[in-house]
Amino acid sequence: MTKQRFMTFILFGAIAIFMTSCATTDSNTSTGETSQAAIQKDQGSTSAYREFGDVLIPNEMEPVSDASFVYVTSGLAVGVLSVKGHVDTDSLISFFQNNMAKDNWKLISYFKSPKTLMLFRKETRWSAINITEGPYYAYAEIWVAPTVGNTDIGLLK
Repeated sequence: MTKQRFMTFILFGAIAIFMTSCATTDSNTSTGETSQAAIQKDQGSTSAYREFGDVLIPNEMEPVSDASFVYVTSGLAVGVLSVKGHVDTDSLISFFQNNMAKDNWKLISYFKSPKTLMLFRKETRWSAINITEGPYYAYAEIWVAPTVGNTDIGLLK
């Protein structure tokens, strides 16, 4: 192979790699939008109800099995599910706010900071979602617990 052919081959290879990487880049990123738009656009294929039957988890988030414990019995799943993924924390917060409401969870309160805590309630259960951003991943701990006693007392009255 001549030197000119070799250089042409290298040039076309570099162009092909560049074009492939550009094609896989989310076009919303260049406008400053978060990945939430991508999550909402393909929600049917990018989200799943995992251990808890009424808490939707983005497929970009993978379970962290050594930090999870879910107890499942007939009609009841409680415990903590830890997940991590390459997701923007603000989009993850919006994802849970929107999808928990769709599954009839009522947002009671939340604290948004470097560590975000969201508190949701249903008739017979509570859910607390703790979202933190690490150096490589966003982490979420989804806690689901049954209610104990009368929940219409105190601050919720």
